[in-house]
Amino acid sequence: MTTLVDAESAPSAPDVGLPSQEPVDHRRRTALAIAIAGVLGVATLGAVMTGGSDSTLTLTGGDAAATPSAAPAAAASAASADPVAAAPVIAAAAAIPDLEGDLGQNEVEPTAPVESDRADGGCSIGALSVRLSSEGPGVACLQQALVDLGYYESAVDGAFDDPTLAAVMQFQADENLFVDGVVGRESAIALDIWPDEESLVVRTSPPPDGAMDATGYLLSPVASVGDDAPPLPADSGSGRRVVYDRAGQRVWAVDDNEQIIRSWLVSGSKFSNEEPGTHTVYSRSDKSTAWNGKAWLPLMIRYQVTDIGHIGFHAIPLHVSDNTPYQTTEELGTRLSGGCQRQHNLDAAFLWAFADVGTTVVVT
Repeated sequence: MTTLVDAESAPSAPDVGLPSQEPVDHRRRTALAIAIAGVLGVATLGAVMTGGSDSTLTLTGGDAAATPSAAPAAAASAASADPVAAAPVIAAAAAIPDLEGDLGQNEVEPTAPVESDRADGGCSIGALSVRLSSEGPGVACLQQALVDLGYYESAVDGAFDDPTLAAVMQFQADENLFVDGVVGRESAIALDIWPDEESLVVRTSPPPDGAMDATGYLLSPVASVGDDAPPLPADSGSGRRVVYDRAGQRVWAVDDNEQIIRSWLVSGSKFSNEEPGTHTVYSRSDKSTAWNGKAWLPLMIRYQVTDIGHIGFHAIPLHVSDNTPYQTTEELGTRLSGGCQRQHNLDAAFLWAFADVGTTVVVT
């Protein structure tokens, strides 16, 4: 088995969060350099390193063409106890890390649900993010919040223009947030205009013990099938695919006949780095290692690459020190990662069998 160095830095780790006085760009360069150096060091494990597209490097393990050999239910049961044992290496990570931690983005945000109303009865932005050229009530809400804090003196007209951008960037700088002018979750929380996340999450009743989906994989406590599964989001593509809804923190696996095979809750990114649109699975690793060396990422399935790392689905991270999980099943449905989508081990085992390289992933 090839162990790959990736970038999980779970929120509970003691070094998570950005030093408040260190410049953001320096933090990003430093963290990225550490992560890349760690990945390149994996070559000493005997993996073969080959050139990939977009100037990336791909590590290929000794059984690159293998697929899970155990029966589905048996593999799922094994994953419940040891998710890494459920499948061999299929593909490898590129030379930039998996984006599962604090690699120079905004500081770690609170994990508790945010109430939709401000303390003074005010508004929320009502969107995952607003930015230059955005329009509507959410932008007006942002402008009023900036007025209230003394950052903005122009018209509250719902148009995200240059004066609004300048005010947002000054606020982000003053609050030691990532200065990009985009008001996503972390900036909206700081401005007290972020909607109630829990109200967007649809939770289903736990299935009976031993219940399986149509493919024979055991259901997790947060998974559902058939009429029990919530409906797919609008405009979520067609054909055989994986659908991930960021607002609802939910994933669906859909077959060629538009039937929902399975749906389950995940813990996705605290940040605004999960890019909506249609993606393709391009790399898989049965086990990756966090960029700081403190966490295992079992059953990693990558579908998006950003400037500082990969985003994909994996099982709940484990502490390298004692193999204990970084979060509980009850915390699925809340945003806890730095970019990837964390899954219950049974759901991770199912997706490992379903989402081969080339599988379509639609992010809404």
